[in-house]
Amino acid sequence: MSSPLTLHASPSAGFDEPFEMLAACHDRVRRMVELLERLAEHLHTVGCDRQAQDAARDVMRYFDQAAPAHHEDEERHVVPLLRAAGDDAFAAQLEQEHRELQRRWAELRRPLMDVAAGSWVATDASERASWQRFAELYRAHAASEEAHAFPLAQAALDQDAQRAMGREMAARRGVPG
Repeated sequence: MSSPLTLHASPSAGFDEPFEMLAACHDRVRRMVELLERLAEHLHTVGCDRQAQDAARDVMRYFDQAAPAHHEDEERHVVPLLRAAGDDAFAAQLEQEHRELQRRWAELRRPLMDVAAGSWVATDASERASWQRFAELYRAHAASEEAHAFPLAQAALDQDAQRAMGREMAARRGVPG
């Protein structure tokens, strides 16, 4: 495999720019689902080696910790603004997508735990297909939020409200403000 199964430096955005931070998180999501896809290929062609185990741990760490916090940020700060703007259907769609992504993550996590432990055994193509579908759903979800939800929500908040939003996001993560 030509590209290693490792993480790359994350784009930086601070809590003082919460919408830029949400977008940067989407960049990390895209990198994590790309890593997941490369991991699936690596497992198929090389097997469950140390590189695969490390990649599985990286993917699990992100989707166990950062992704749920990101979804909570959106549900606390973006979804209510969509509803206030009268876009209840889109707000409900985003909430449903978060639930679906979490459900799919719970299914994917089981084989990833086996990979991380070095005990993964090849299965049929349905496992790879489910990982691919998860990646596709996350990409579409992020693109939809970036194209519609974030611009609408950001336009609804002045700078002071955006700073307050960022402080609340930081506080929930235990980051000093």
